[in-house]
Amino acid sequence: MGFIHVTVAALCCVVVVFVGFPLSSNAELDPSFYKNTCPNVSSIVREVVRNVSKSDPRIFTSLIRLHFHDCFVLGCDASILLNNTDTPTKIESEQQDSPNSNLRGFDVVNQIKTAVENACPGIVSCADILTLAAEVSSVLAGGPNWEVPLGRRDGLTANRTLANQNLPSGLFNLTQLKSAFAAQGLNTIDLVALSGAHTIGKAHCSSINSRLFNFSNNDKPDPTLDPSYLQTLRNTCPNNGPETNLANFDPTTPDTFDNNYYTNLQDKKGLLQSDQALFSTSDADTISIVNTFASNQDAFYESYKASMIKMGNIGVLMGKNGEIRKQCNFINKKLVDQLDLASVVPKKSLEEGIVSSF
Repeated sequence: MGFIHVTVAALCCVVVVFVGFPLSSNAELDPSFYKNTCPNVSSIVREVVRNVSKSDPRIFTSLIRLHFHDCFVLGCDASILLNNTDTPTKIESEQQDSPNSNLRGFDVVNQIKTAVENACPGIVSCADILTLAAEVSSVLAGGPNWEVPLGRRDGLTANRTLANQNLPSGLFNLTQLKSAFAAQGLNTIDLVALSGAHTIGKAHCSSINSRLFNFSNNDKPDPTLDPSYLQTLRNTCPNNGPETNLANFDPTTPDTFDNNYYTNLQDKKGLLQSDQALFSTSDADTISIVNTFASNQDAFYESYKASMIKMGNIGVLMGKNGEIRKQCNFINKKLVDQLDLASVVPKKSLEEGIVSSF
């Protein structure tokens, strides 16, 4: 969730993303999918991410966020990686919309793809690389590890409209958050667990300025903010100051993947409005989940792993659907020439809509 550093705006509607390509019959993702064809893929991904993190410690949260933003639009099919193209078919990149305007890590995904192609050409999808990179990032940041189910194939299109519609906003209240997650088949526990990825990373001041100075247009700060934390944030994000300044999601252990995100919520130190809403919404069922994760890091880790696997299953392409891209930013021309794209692209993915963001 960004999982993740964010840019925010309002959202008006939620669209279910399970309208993508159908799964092949009896197909299942499997952690051993590349056992015989690319047995070292996980270690290759890990090595690239580890090397990049030496000079860019933010890469962990960036890669987790990329996976999240991919799966919430057309499913986990690497559509987030596609650039604008006119041929062999026109694609409007999801990277150009508001919720994705500050995404990072595309170059690192391409580094991983190059390394994997050198070892196992034409075998590993970009969608699986995104999923593996998210798990590796969790581990290298000190968080949990899990066996990543594999076997995804890459999509043949992107959908900027759905990116604007489906991605939850940092300005969301709890009702809006639940609706956005439910649209992806994710429940309340998934919402709280996946939000825990905000234990690492940073957000632009533009994401929180309204909470600091003009919450609900009343020229006052958000009352759910701890006063001392409010002052700390105002020092980082002064009124009318640079909106590109960065604030840590977790003011206690900002670079470690732990459960302090939840203790921060208990202390009214959630960075985004959508973070604090998990604990400060009156009589919310999320409060008890936050309390459990705050007091038991193992419980958080177990739920986070389960929810990441569940999210990674959204709308996946398998079997003969989609393709294995040679380059993550472009679809393969040869395959497109053989297909009637109108027969495989969901109608809703061709529609235009209003802008919203995460």
